Amino acid sequence: MTTLVRVLVVCAALLAGCGTAAPAPAPTAPAGEPQRLRAEVLGEIPHDTKAFTQGLEIADGTLYEGTGLKGRSSMRALDPVTGAVRQQTALPADLFGEGITVAGPSIWQITWQNGVAIERDRATLAERRRVDYPGEGWGICLDRSANRLVMSDGSDRLTFRDPQTFQPLGEVRVTSNGQPVTQLNELECAQGAVFANVWKTDEIVRIDPATGQVTAEVDLANLLTEEERGSADVLNGIAAIPGTDEFLVTGKYWPKMFRVKFVP
Repeated sequence: MTTLVRVLVVCAALLAGCGTAAPAPAPTAPAGEPQRLRAEVLGEIPHDTKAFTQGLEIADGTLYEGTGLKGRSSMRALDPVTGAVRQQTALPADLFGEGITVAGPSIWQITWQNGVAIERDRATLAERRRVDYPGEGWGICLDRSANRLVMSDGSDRLTFRDPQTFQPLGEVRVTSNGQPVTQLNELECAQGAVFANVWKTDEIVRIDPATGQVTAEVDLANLLTEEERGSADVLNGIAAIPGTDEFLVTGKYWPKMFRVKFVP
């Protein structure tokens, strides 16, 4: 495939609108050993190596990225084809940004240990209001089929929240083969499941939100070269590409985002 054709294919996939027919929900795996998957790389996009990535999501032709660290946290709107920053706003220096998700005209951005969720105007990235919550904030995504937010806190728990009020609606504990799965970090709701980065690993797990059961484990260990890993931090960042069964994945300080499909 020529470079021009490859670029056109990437552009068409990433700029697909939300009105495109979504892929069928992923089948729920039977109890027992999770399905083992790997990431088939379909393309690469530049990524800011100064970005401590905490959240990643695509909506209506824009790639949104939340970054972390005190004094360096931000909310960004990116070009999904080039990775270039279109808009950016900084968090107050005392806040440590974590996961993000688009909810209609808003973006929710949570914080690590500050106990604060920020609702932002999606068009301008400006802060609209803050809502307090107990405990830590790690990842968040919007389960559109159930009209609820799904939030992780570093434990084996996923908390469901109202997308307008941010109030808790319930929770589920995540297990694999009957054992708790902790360190659940950045989340993406897609294909009827919740996909979660597992902190400090090269693994993403697919979770059935109804039962908390891990139905698949995805190995992403070979995305970066040894040279690239020298300056990169952990895998963190997963965004479903609307209208496809593909994802963008990246990590903290990674030089690239990868367009991938999860395959056996």
